[in-house]
Amino acid sequence: MKELTALGKKIAAARKAAHLTQEDLAGAAEMDRSYLSEVENGHKNISVLALLKLAKALKMDVREFL
Repeated sequence: MKELTALGKKIAAARKAAHLTQEDLAGAAEMDRSYLSEVENGHKNISVLALLKLAKALKMDVREFL
């Protein structure tokens, strides 16, 4: 699904802009690194709660991902 891929790319770009590894961001957002990887690659449909945790860990407004 191209929407999931687009969202994953936005998350990955924000993570890289913050100079964080997947391991760093996953830890800050209290999720598994492999789950974050699948989200970034568009293979997982992320929950609203998980997206909110990522936004908080990246010090972003969740709307920036939409």
